[in-house]
Amino acid sequence: MAGTNPLIQQGTLNRLLASVVWTNFPGLNVTASYLDKEGIKLALEGVSSLQHGTMTGIVQSPEPYLPISVTINLLKTQQLANAYKTQMESISLIGAGMVYPDVNQNGNALTQAGGLGAYQLQNMSIQSTPEIDFSGTTPVYRVTLTGYYIINNALWGGF
Repeated sequence: MAGTNPLIQQGTLNRLLASVVWTNFPGLNVTASYLDKEGIKLALEGVSSLQHGTMTGIVQSPEPYLPISVTINLLKTQQLANAYKTQMESISLIGAGMVYPDVNQNGNALTQAGGLGAYQLQNMSIQSTPEIDFSGTTPVYRVTLTGYYIINNALWGGF
């Protein structure tokens, strides 16, 4: 088909869409209004399949989960930062939750199609609040949570 543009629409980022929602702690839910411009960062850690070397090749061993960390760059000028501090002082265990990305998942007139879906978090806990700057020059209160993310679901069915 000469003359047909093969490119597809690239989509649109929307920094106001990213959020964190906790199943058992809705008072700790995070939306754009509570975030510094650094927003939310999610890191899948480890490998999704272990590789065992043999004399003639490799045996694959898929992992059923990956450790995950979520960094939330809250504003220390708002009550939600203190809610995380208070939660950590009480008990750091948070449990299940969801991280929603900065893209439209279902598609709309601007994006034409859905983007990256949400991540279901398991057994999360508040791990740390790295250095907090009290110099009056930054509003960031960074909270790091860790837990795990379920992968390779086909393992349960024997694929």
